[in-house]
Amino acid sequence: MRRPWSYQIFGLIFLFCLLSTRGFAQTSQLEGVITTDKGNPLPWVNIRIKSSNQGTVTDSVGFYRLTVPSNKRFLLSISYVGYKSIDTALIIPTNKKVIQNFRLISETTQLPSLEVREQNLKLENITSLNPQNVLVTPAASSGVEGLIKTLPGVTSNNELSSEYSVRGGNYDENLVYVNGIEIYRPFLVNTGQQEGLSFINPDLVSKIDFSAGGFGVQYGDKMSSVLNITYKHPESTGGSVYLSLLGAGVSVQGTNKNHRFTYLIGSRYKTNRYLLGTLDTKGDYKPDFIDLQALLTYQLSKKWDVSLLGYYSSNKYQIVPSSRETDFGTAQQPLRFSVYFDGQEVDQYNLAQGGLTFNYHPNKSTTLNFIVSGYNTKESETYDILGQYWIGEINNEQTTMDEGQSVQTLGIGSFLRHARDYFTAKVFTLQHNGSYFYNGHHLIWGVRYQHQFVDDQVREWQVNDSTGYFLPNPIDIPGNLNPNRPDLNLYYFISAHNILSINRFSAYASNRWNFTLRNKSLLGLTAGARFYYWDFTHEFLFSPRFNLAYFPTGNPSWTFRFASGIYYQPPFYREMREMDGQINHNIKSPRAIHFILSGDHKLNIWDRPFLFTAEAYYKRMDRFIPYEVNNLQIRYFASEVAKAYATGIDFRLSGAFVKGIDSWISLSFLKAAEDVQGDYYYNYYAQDGTQIPASNHFQAVDSAKVSPGYIPLPMDSRMNVKIFFQDYIPGHKAFKVHLRLLFGTGLPFGPPQSQPYQQTLRMPDYRRVDVGFSWNLLHHEDENIALKKLKSLWVTLEVFNLFQVYNTVSYNWITDVENQNFAVPNYLTTRRVNLKVMINF
Repeated sequence: MRRPWSYQIFGLIFLFCLLSTRGFAQTSQLEGVITTDKGNPLPWVNIRIKSSNQGTVTDSVGFYRLTVPSNKRFLLSISYVGYKSIDTALIIPTNKKVIQNFRLISETTQLPSLEVREQNLKLENITSLNPQNVLVTPAASSGVEGLIKTLPGVTSNNELSSEYSVRGGNYDENLVYVNGIEIYRPFLVNTGQQEGLSFINPDLVSKIDFSAGGFGVQYGDKMSSVLNITYKHPESTGGSVYLSLLGAGVSVQGTNKNHRFTYLIGSRYKTNRYLLGTLDTKGDYKPDFIDLQALLTYQLSKKWDVSLLGYYSSNKYQIVPSSRETDFGTAQQPLRFSVYFDGQEVDQYNLAQGGLTFNYHPNKSTTLNFIVSGYNTKESETYDILGQYWIGEINNEQTTMDEGQSVQTLGIGSFLRHARDYFTAKVFTLQHNGSYFYNGHHLIWGVRYQHQFVDDQVREWQVNDSTGYFLPNPIDIPGNLNPNRPDLNLYYFISAHNILSINRFSAYASNRWNFTLRNKSLLGLTAGARFYYWDFTHEFLFSPRFNLAYFPTGNPSWTFRFASGIYYQPPFYREMREMDGQINHNIKSPRAIHFILSGDHKLNIWDRPFLFTAEAYYKRMDRFIPYEVNNLQIRYFASEVAKAYATGIDFRLSGAFVKGIDSWISLSFLKAAEDVQGDYYYNYYAQDGTQIPASNHFQAVDSAKVSPGYIPLPMDSRMNVKIFFQDYIPGHKAFKVHLRLLFGTGLPFGPPQSQPYQQTLRMPDYRRVDVGFSWNLLHHEDENIALKKLKSLWVTLEVFNLFQVYNTVSYNWITDVENQNFAVPNYLTTRRVNLKVMINF
């Protein structure tokens, strides 16, 4: 007789309970406290048993408790961002409670005053990058920014520039700090060809933190992102030298015998003449960029130390263009734009910046610093260039003798461009920052005074003609006895001389609270506010911000965060200047409200650690200043106001795709739009009700007023895919491969001197793959005494734009005598091979 189903089910339950009881009996308790190398308790430390899902995190006082297997060897992994991980093998007796304390050592050498930053990383939306990856990233414009461009939410469509857009914002919306000092970029740079060296010298960097939004109150007043760089604090003598077809550089570091004095010095030379030779515009390019910077530190006593950061750069760009030939159009109508040039352009950018920092450590819980810094830039942009052009249709029939030749002329004309622009800016800053730990809290505060002086002289004009007619040419009606004969007008004309002197005051305060919930999960709350006042418009701004982090004890592989806050961006200068060069004295600071929900998930793939990150965001902006972008040039409609938004989601999977080295894949989706207040246009209709072009409005019998509503922002790149990948030959780690892939959908653009609602066309997608092959020639078993003093000797072969993609960065607009416009693309660089040698000693 068969047993009833109830007995079978009861038997299975009893067997399961028996096995479970047996399993529970084979466990023990491991607990303890985790501290820093200075004895301070460290909250939010990740503790897990490798090759299992068991784990936990420390509470607000650094305490942890973990159930572990008994009488069985297991590997305990302890990790925290910014500290060296600990992997230790343990065997715990059955049913025993063992107390085991651990002390984590800081992973990077840095100034004592910056140690606090390491303890806040897990609570904020900050990505920390390995500086060593910067040195191996294949990029035409190498540096920290080249690696930042591979992160989600970051967009760039110009390999000649270090500039980047973050979540729909423009280049002016990004903050950059080096050792707590805010960094500025040149103001007159309009193209990637003109741009010199970035301030950040990758050979000197020890730490890179980047946030794409939702950052804390300790960072200044910009609406999009913050890049926080920490330079090395040397503990021994060393240095590096590199030489390539694009430039050279040298850096040295060291310390005295008692380690109270340290020095870090770097100098670079860059010339991108080799790259510019691939552009359509041919000529004599003379780009020469050089810089020198140093960081000197001295420990005055056990509680006081002082550091001096100095920087100087001289950037000169000169071109004598000779000719240009660009093919564009469609497969059905291929066109060719040909130009012969006379004249030249000479640009000069000289920048100097420095900061003196005093750090005071009255006790282990308190850090105070006082910073005096200054910035000075003197820039000039001058050119007189005459171009004589024609546009022709190309014969694409392969069976004819004139295949590939221009067989029909569609337009002939010329243009004359003139500029005499001179810009000087000086910024003097006094600031104080403080940090205090108490009872699991972390209090930070700061105050800053800044004086800004700007002297801007601009005089630019351009005249166009087509087939002997000056443009713009008025529409004439055949048979009109009184044709329109307007005065001669330049295509555009700007002339202004502005001098500004502005005082700015800001302050911030923030605190962190740590909570342990009933289920032992951890909750971290950071909240604070910024205060800002500037005497140009007498605005007083209040910016509250907060960040909430949740660490579920039941699943310690997950971390969830929510951040929100108000972010103002008081104009520096560029945002104040109208299209005609005049200043808007009634301008208001744009405001953005951030809402960011993010999650991190630690996982093991192929028995290797990986981190999956997802961030969904919504950024609402008002008092927004509309602008247009042409290459790197940003020009604001300073007298207009808009409301705008940016929303999207970012994904990133990072980890050891190849054992022992980092790689990652990023995917981003974005929609960014603006609605300019009070803008409108008219639709015109003929007698039969059909719509006619606005240029023929005199033939219309009816019209309708239209409000454009929301239109794409100039940095609205809807989808971006980035890959940073590293590999090596198994058994031969001295030979490595580094790959960088960037894909971004096209940005909006439109005709020059048009309203924002007319700039909704789309550029082609940006696609680029750069790859580098590196080989370390140094073998320590070599008996050569000279080679034994070297740490490494790398030879790298880089291939830029591997697939020879013709990317478009902007357009030249050519108008014929009938006012028909041709958008001629300005292509970026094509494939180039670069050889680089780098020695570390």
